[in-house]
Amino acid sequence: MGGPTLHFGAVWAAADRLAAGAGLTLALSLACMAAGLLIGTGCALLSAFGGRGARAFVRGYVETIRNTPFLIQLFLIFFGLPSLGVSLSPVVAALVGMSVNAGAYVTEIVRAGVLAIPGGQVEAARALGLRTGRIIRHVVLFPALRQALPALGAQFVLVLLGSSVASTISAEELTGTAHLLETETFRPFEVYIVVAGLYVAMAFALKLGFAGVERWVFATRGRA
Repeated sequence: MGGPTLHFGAVWAAADRLAAGAGLTLALSLACMAAGLLIGTGCALLSAFGGRGARAFVRGYVETIRNTPFLIQLFLIFFGLPSLGVSLSPVVAALVGMSVNAGAYVTEIVRAGVLAIPGGQVEAARALGLRTGRIIRHVVLFPALRQALPALGAQFVLVLLGSSVASTISAEELTGTAHLLETETFRPFEVYIVVAGLYVAMAFALKLGFAGVERWVFATRGRA
């Protein structure tokens, strides 16, 4: 007897749906990366330059997010907020949840970059009469982001892959589309082989994108 035969015809027939799901995954992930970077950078600077209350707030936020499952955080937003009168669509709930989650991890990555800046540079800038805002912008933030960029790139790939959890609240990103397609075609192996390949392709594209950004941004700044 021959072994099982793979039939990809039904999967290729739904290529447009898979492409739409992959597009939503990318759009959702990129939006969350941008929001998470803003949240994390702001919290890292608060932790480094803020008062005791600001530092306590940031620490509480980071520890809460890092010590609870992302799925529970997502369920609290999508299923819990309606009890408070706030109802969000699956995509918006996923966007909020992923951004808040990513922000906590980015906070620690950027904070480590900030702490790596020699204290003497900050003191020298103060001695020159620079205001705190200019010190943060020119002396601290850019070097900290340069130090943190490799770790940020790895974290953002995890954001992309973690977006699959949004399928649990009926967001029709790539994994959600795959679930639907599986129930329609009864070809789970073929469906998930293709979907796994799409995730690999998107992850490699994201890594290449970050490598290009690193070369372009820091080379440009170095010439300035």
